[in-house]
Amino acid sequence: MRLATLPRIHLAHLPTPLEDAQILSATLRGPRIFIKRDDCTGLAFGGNKTRKLEYLIADAQQKGASTVITCGSTGSNHCRQTAAAARVAGMKCVLVLNSPEADREPQGNLLLDRMLGAQVQLVGHEDERDPTMERLADEFRERGEEPYVIPGGGSNPLGASAYVAAIFELMEQLDELGIEPSRLYTTSSTSGGTHAGLAIGAAIAGATFHVQGIAIEGTEDEVRDVVHPLANATAEFLGSDARLAPHDIHVDAGYVGSGYGKLTNECLDAMNTLARTHAILLDPVYTAKTMAGLIGHVRRGEIGADDTVVFLHSGGTPALFNNGALLLEALEARGI
Repeated sequence: MRLATLPRIHLAHLPTPLEDAQILSATLRGPRIFIKRDDCTGLAFGGNKTRKLEYLIADAQQKGASTVITCGSTGSNHCRQTAAAARVAGMKCVLVLNSPEADREPQGNLLLDRMLGAQVQLVGHEDERDPTMERLADEFRERGEEPYVIPGGGSNPLGASAYVAAIFELMEQLDELGIEPSRLYTTSSTSGGTHAGLAIGAAIAGATFHVQGIAIEGTEDEVRDVVHPLANATAEFLGSDARLAPHDIHVDAGYVGSGYGKLTNECLDAMNTLARTHAILLDPVYTAKTMAGLIGHVRRGEIGADDTVVFLHSGGTPALFNNGALLLEALEARGI
């Protein structure tokens, strides 16, 4: 398998900690819960995309690129980390961000994008992002420069390979602790790179646990239709014979609420629970809904008190500041 030979630059603080969340477990009267702290990767507030960018930026450098172009929403964690990675690598960065507000006030990730020196191109809808990236790439080529286009979320086989590597890192930590979890909880979406890498990585590594995705957008079928082919394409890219069937991709879309980035009571409760038990901050878009899924599974008896599970904290802290007024209102409504 070619994972060890892929070009890679050092961006992340690895291995990330694996913390025993004993207070949370006691609070839930549930399983033993470990939190894999990929919010601690270190690059511009950290997060899961830093792992992917170690491979993607290295590939861009090998191809002689002077500029990276990628896309997301104005609150994109991927775009913030790409802007930071490009800065570290001495490259320019162009971000194509969709927002219905043309004059959106910079805050959260968008503020950080600008602080990191990224050129921001706003579009009205996410369907405009890919065509805009290609147009901008053509413009760079016409000027004699070499652009490198990274898909949204860094979600291609090269980017997903980073979470195959993360599985091997996690397996070493689990072996040292002498524990065998039954599940690894992760955020799952319609970009799918992290979930795909984890799922095929677990198969390649012969993990005893299955990867449980909690969707933060879309339906279970919509998410699975992205994650499944990407997982197998990643295995093929790496030269592994491992393959997954659609039913091997575990997705629960019961915690999406009214849509992407929309607060739910369950995610607000999860945010409050983690902050008050372990001083760990979850974001309202991704990790809080994922933790809400884990808590929901405990409360309905899907995982029992004798089980052990791992929760992947994929970062996203700056989103707290995009939603400050709503979060404060929700906390006050709860008397907190």
